[in-house]
Amino acid sequence: MSNRTIRRVIRAVNSSDGAGVRLKRSIGQSMGARIDPFLMLDAFSSDSPDDYIAGFPAHPHRGFETVTYMLDGLMRHRDHLGHEGLLRSGGVQWMTAGKGVIHEEMPQQEQGLMRGFQLWVNLPAAEKMKPAAYQNIEPEEVPEAVDEQGNRIRLVAGTLNFAGQQLTGPVSGVSRQPLFVDLQLAAGASLELPLAEELSGFIYLFEGAVAIGDKALPGESAAELGAGDRVGLHAGSDGARLLLVAARPIGEPVVQYGPFVMNTSDEIEQALCDYRDRTFV
Repeated sequence: MSNRTIRRVIRAVNSSDGAGVRLKRSIGQSMGARIDPFLMLDAFSSDSPDDYIAGFPAHPHRGFETVTYMLDGLMRHRDHLGHEGLLRSGGVQWMTAGKGVIHEEMPQQEQGLMRGFQLWVNLPAAEKMKPAAYQNIEPEEVPEAVDEQGNRIRLVAGTLNFAGQQLTGPVSGVSRQPLFVDLQLAAGASLELPLAEELSGFIYLFEGAVAIGDKALPGESAAELGAGDRVGLHAGSDGARLLLVAARPIGEPVVQYGPFVMNTSDEIEQALCDYRDRTFV
């Protein structure tokens, strides 16, 4: 057994998306800042409506999956296939764009804190043109557990042994064997979690302080994990809250044009033609 270390740190930068939603982008801020199969990670957090109220009006996707995890707030999702769901605090939307989907995500509040993440997960060439699918996961469906130190996890996707029990996340039928964990560490606590060798992954710290091995992780940064089959975490004096995300890498060429992610430039051109000609899906 071997502990994973930090391979590199991708510090989040200020950015915006949708109709001007302010956010911080770590993974995906440049082509070199991807972690296969993860294309992008955006964190949004504001109690100022001006930063989020315009939301993400209708826009297309093809060739990958989007994951929206709400920590605080309300956001409604709709797509052209008739899927609709209200994302509440602790809820998840896992959408497989596949061959094409047109969707929107719009805030359902005019004041208060809106905080969460959107993650883009690539699909292999063999799955890029599969039918679109959508999972709206209510907060109550996400399993939680607390260990004897007071460390708490919420498991969105994957299977994990924690606090003497095996937990399984509610996300099903998706590619790349994903693991998606919201982990809250108690003050000064240490924790070791298994993480299968074949998975690539990262940790994103968004509250408190944490070290991986003997290296402290900067806040609002994605730490790409090196090789190994477990990860050791050590919280600071005020505890820590972080995402642990991992999946099987794909190892294929990535050609991206905005909301379209394919393997070749020709496939991108086809996606643009299909969208323009209204034969997108």
